[in-house]
Amino acid sequence: MSLTYWLGVDTGGTFTDFVLLGDGEPRIHKVLSTPSSPERAILQGIRDLGLSDAMASGQLAIVHGTTVATNAALEGKGARALLITNEGLEDILRIGRQNRPELYNLTPPSNASAVSLLPALGCPARLDAAGHPVTPLTDGHIATLLSAVRKLDPESIALCLLFSYLNPEHEQRLNDALRDAGFAVSPSHQILPTRGEYERGMATWLNAWLAPRVADYLQRLQQATAPAPLAIMQSHGGTIASQQAADLAVNLLLSGPAGGLAAAQRLGEQLQQPQLMTFDMGGTSTDVALLDGDIRLTQQGHIGPYPVAVPMVDMHTIGAGGGSLAYVDDAGLLHVGPQSAGADPGPACYGKGGQQVTVTDANVVLGRLQPDFALGGSLALDVPAAEQAMDRLAQALGLTRQQAADGVLALANEHMTQALRVISIQKGFDPADFALMSFGGAGGLHVCALADNLGMTQAIVPQRAGVLSAEGLVYAPRKREMLQALPEQVDEPLLHERIAQLQQQGQAELIAEGVSADRIRHRVFVDMCYRGQSSVLQIDWEPTLADRETGFHTAHQQRFGHQLGLPVEQVNLRVQSQAQNNPPAQPDRHTRSASAERLITLPGIDTPVAVYNRESLGAGQRIAGPALIYEAVGTTWLAANWHATVDSQGHLLLQRKA
Repeated sequence: MSLTYWLGVDTGGTFTDFVLLGDGEPRIHKVLSTPSSPERAILQGIRDLGLSDAMASGQLAIVHGTTVATNAALEGKGARALLITNEGLEDILRIGRQNRPELYNLTPPSNASAVSLLPALGCPARLDAAGHPVTPLTDGHIATLLSAVRKLDPESIALCLLFSYLNPEHEQRLNDALRDAGFAVSPSHQILPTRGEYERGMATWLNAWLAPRVADYLQRLQQATAPAPLAIMQSHGGTIASQQAADLAVNLLLSGPAGGLAAAQRLGEQLQQPQLMTFDMGGTSTDVALLDGDIRLTQQGHIGPYPVAVPMVDMHTIGAGGGSLAYVDDAGLLHVGPQSAGADPGPACYGKGGQQVTVTDANVVLGRLQPDFALGGSLALDVPAAEQAMDRLAQALGLTRQQAADGVLALANEHMTQALRVISIQKGFDPADFALMSFGGAGGLHVCALADNLGMTQAIVPQRAGVLSAEGLVYAPRKREMLQALPEQVDEPLLHERIAQLQQQGQAELIAEGVSADRIRHRVFVDMCYRGQSSVLQIDWEPTLADRETGFHTAHQQRFGHQLGLPVEQVNLRVQSQAQNNPPAQPDRHTRSASAERLITLPGIDTPVAVYNRESLGAGQRIAGPALIYEAVGTTWLAANWHATVDSQGHLLLQRKA
């Protein structure tokens, strides 16, 4: 039976967001998350939306962004894992790269983690740097390891041998023997087949550590939603069938945030604005990213204290959100964040007993959050409580209430501006060449100020910006990121042979999920570096080596501001295999022009401020700032030097006045 409904489900720490397509206008819904059993909130939302029958008949497709892997990693609640590596390398994950968070602190405190307690076994077999056997793997070696493994009785095993990315024979034999003995195994040549023993070992261990928890959750969710097809968002911005996702837990660490970037990329294509800087502002933190046509990926991500070298969206996160606390230090200086008021008691304006000023309180005091439309009217804001908290802060600073509120917002905006500089200016991009796209519940209140700080003239506040990550899940493509390390000496015929193998592998995996071969498209990249460097840059594949080297020199110039006269090496091949989803199209917004609901006076604003209900705005309508535009899942503050145009889909296209 053909699909009728497409449901994006993004599980967050406080709320689980739903966006439903296929029922005319997209429908949105929120329920409180159930962290101990996340599928309960998902099933509650499906019932609330009246989709139980569609799910039971297979007419509903579910795409899910999950935080199960992320939370398990951050909370240290992974499975009981075991590392098997080469003899003499049992401590490689504990030793790491010897990086110090405080450069000049020679006696840093010991930070115990799951890695420090990881049991490890050594295998006598060894390959050389070209992947040739130095010490063969014998049946006796395998039998000895199996005996030791049985005594330790792990839930999961990370298998990471030297140079297995060039020759996986030893790892594959051990993998087969361990699986035949009933153990769950994560072999490094399948998880991350590239050089860098520490990073490859960490990715493999993370997968082994998290996979049992992810598999248990996805199995429960699959059983509860069957026979509806269930796909899971991966950290690189593409989805995978839930059955395959269970074995690739390390690829799900940015499952939720990647949905927002998938939506941003699609919207950028629709608006013919491929160069975007995004910021997703929630209650506790803000995520920022840069899209230059494609979603930019990194192999240098982190989750908590652990490096994650598998491809993931290149995102920078700071502790600045609507709930970030403002305080005065002993020197009389104002600070905002990274501490947060959380959901309980929350900001003072929530009326739950919060006493400290937050960014949300500052917006309330300045009138940018009005009690009658904040959070769709579902939350009655306590304005006097926010004003009293701000008065206490103002007294400590020797300022007026308005000056203190302005200061809180200015400082919060500067923190977010600095984060946007990190992903743009520090990487060789001029923010003025990009449009700033805001989403998340609090983003619209700050978008104009951030764009002004960065010298940007264009901004976008998408329709349903408060749940954009859930909506992006539905549009994300089915995708595989295939990776293969290259030997030091590689000729063109071998490169083309490896590319064909990776394309076949990616296509076979997608076809196994039910994707037709004619929908699958491939893109090829190569990781390159100057000889002697350890870090690489990802370059678009070109037919000739000379063109690839030229592309690398250009990328190095942009990223680091210089080129070197050194030979260039090709380190890894990357093949992106994907098939676009085709959910139901959204109807265009009617052409009409709605009047402002009222005019209000706000502190610090010389002219009256118009208040608009976003749902009443028509395609083509133009609004001049200062104005407040509210909706169920967020509010947009249109500053005096900006104007907004409503496009055919209801997105707000902001332009700074000349």
